[in-house]
Amino acid sequence: MTTPPFDDFTDVYEAMIDWPRRLAGDEPFFRPLLQEVAARRVADVACGTGHHAAMFHSWGLHVEASDVSASMIQRARRKFGEPGGLHWSVRGFEEPIPADEPFDAVTCLGNSLALAGSHDLARRSVGNMVAALRPGGLLVLHLLNVWRLADGPCLWQKCLRTALPQGESLITKGVQRVGDRAFVHLVVTPLDAPEDFRSESVPFLALEAEELGDIVQSAGAGDVGLYGNHKRGNYDRLSSVDLILVARRN
Repeated sequence: MTTPPFDDFTDVYEAMIDWPRRLAGDEPFFRPLLQEVAARRVADVACGTGHHAAMFHSWGLHVEASDVSASMIQRARRKFGEPGGLHWSVRGFEEPIPADEPFDAVTCLGNSLALAGSHDLARRSVGNMVAALRPGGLLVLHLLNVWRLADGPCLWQKCLRTALPQGESLITKGVQRVGDRAFVHLVVTPLDAPEDFRSESVPFLALEAEELGDIVQSAGAGDVGLYGNHKRGNYDRLSSVDLILVARRN
């Protein structure tokens, strides 16, 4: 079985992100969207360590959260527990979303869909997400807009000194686009033993907005909107940091 991307870097993934700041910026985007569809039940696909799922649950919503990485789900359970209305499971993109009744909203955030591995699997995964929605239900896909990156050089986004279980370490993270392919590069260097650094380079899909819209509409959703950030700014291919698609099931 192939190891999920960053499965061995769960602690690093958690340390890289300023979660209070991230969620404070995301809440004004998501809360009105979920209120517009009177959401009660939400599925968070490829939830990582579970912060968005836990935020949705804190709003009184029933949340089913899943990730292909058992390590990520273990971390989410340890941090947030599994109180009533919040359920964690290990599940890959290729698997349908099980439910006794349809969901009011399905989210796939943090560039997770781009890690599906192939355009075909991304298409099938979106099909599973739309199939899990009730008519009129909300779909939100959030990806990194790689088309703003220059073709070739790596853009180093983060250089962070932090405490990890292995000791004080330096985390360096970059993203790179080479034509229609994209990569995340991660280097973790223990400060007391720099020769023992760990690294991983993970390819991910460079999805165009048009392709993403076509995938969503072919799956049975419409009323598609595109945003370039969580402030609902217009999406611009050459300048937007994010590519956020919002749609409703037909």
